[in-house]
Amino acid sequence: MDEQLTRRGLIGAAGAAGAALWLPTTATAVAKRKRRRRNVDVVIVGAGFAGLSAARALARKGKEVCVLESRDRVGGRTLNHTISRGVIAEAGGEYIGPTQDRIAALAKSVGVDTFKTYDTGNYVLYARGQRSVYPAGLPTDPEIQQGVIKALSLDQMAAEVPVDAPWKAKRAAEWDAMTFGDWINGNIPDPVARKILVAAAQSVWGADPSELSLLYVLWYIACAGNPKNKGSFVRLISTTGGAQESRFVGGSQLVAQKVAKALGSQVALESPVRRIVQSGNRVVVTSDRFVVHAERAIVAVPPALVSGIDFSPDLPRMRRNLVRRIVPGHLIKWEGIYDTPFWRAEGLAGQAVSDSGIANVTFDNSPPNGSPGILFSFIGGSNANAAAKLAASARRQAVLTDFTNYFGPQAANPKSYFEMDWRDEAWTRGCPVGHAGRNVLRRYGPALKVPFRRVHWAGTEVSDYWNGYMDGAVRSGEAAAKEVLKALR
Repeated sequence: MDEQLTRRGLIGAAGAAGAALWLPTTATAVAKRKRRRRNVDVVIVGAGFAGLSAARALARKGKEVCVLESRDRVGGRTLNHTISRGVIAEAGGEYIGPTQDRIAALAKSVGVDTFKTYDTGNYVLYARGQRSVYPAGLPTDPEIQQGVIKALSLDQMAAEVPVDAPWKAKRAAEWDAMTFGDWINGNIPDPVARKILVAAAQSVWGADPSELSLLYVLWYIACAGNPKNKGSFVRLISTTGGAQESRFVGGSQLVAQKVAKALGSQVALESPVRRIVQSGNRVVVTSDRFVVHAERAIVAVPPALVSGIDFSPDLPRMRRNLVRRIVPGHLIKWEGIYDTPFWRAEGLAGQAVSDSGIANVTFDNSPPNGSPGILFSFIGGSNANAAAKLAASARRQAVLTDFTNYFGPQAANPKSYFEMDWRDEAWTRGCPVGHAGRNVLRRYGPALKVPFRRVHWAGTEVSDYWNGYMDGAVRSGEAAAKEVLKALR
């Protein structure tokens, strides 16, 4: 099957046309353009869910805003991919679940509905080279079951972590000095159970447990709720009743597109921000297309991108150190498209977990009517690092070998496929979230949300709840807007 590069980072087989990923505009390409000047109340860097939510909240209060976005699309780490006319699949973030009330409210306000992720039937466990099935919930393998139950004790530890200041937890020094991998190795005796938890970490964070501070993981678990509901590890990794429970009709990026449409000319695309200067009572933000003068600025891009902006005066040392140490995850989303979701006829939900292979977590990503059938896998952390080094054809074969182990010979022959490696996205540099290693949160976390003079911060990485998710991005944008409105008074 011939492969074609449809857009940067998004590869599909013949028939998977219509990919919605754009090449970032370079400074060279726009060097000869004359930058236009804008004068607004608030300038916002980034048109992902955080930036758009901030802009929407400010505009509703009568403030004039300008949103500068590097790409020629909105949506940040969400991205719709066209399979065929009227059929899309998501190449980036897509799920919404219980307690994610801010993204739910935003989607409802712009008329985007949700539907339940397909979760009917048995799950597949592929462990020790053998395939077995089990009802949704805990695997029936006793050693793995005991390991997962032990992992649920993380909730008790996470309950001790303040969502707004994890570095203030009583055991913060102890937990931040060790990795999640250290905890797994010291508490989960069964090697297969350990590998299953590694697979979970790779799909949740795009990183291996050895790359994650235990304090960071506990904070992330604590964040998986809202002010009325405590966070839960089970909620993080579950479908029904969990973070993967529902999807958006028309794809998650549609929500961002509708918010941006309502903002109209206040959103400027292909405008990478190069410099932010603060002087007196003004902030001046220079992009490839505009020079924007404002009273306040909100920077709502992934931390890894903040380091690429020239600040004058320079960022405070704490902030510089923080953004350099919040590392983007490495996640590849690989999706196979079949005529029908054949696994459903066999009583399977399309969800699998494995202690081997590169595609060790799968989901049914078919559209609401079930046609065509779409299986996808998160390939994360060290698996993503290894997979990215393979030729596309070898990576395809490796994934389909895993799919066949889980779902039988029909899985070996999708009619087309596409993949998205978010590390290749120049204006993202990784997915799904920036994570912290050992001794980062305690040392530099207090700088996470502190404004820098007239510059305020947003983005899912700074959210108190649902950090790393669309809901967290929306919450952070709304919180930054409130902060700015108060400052403007």
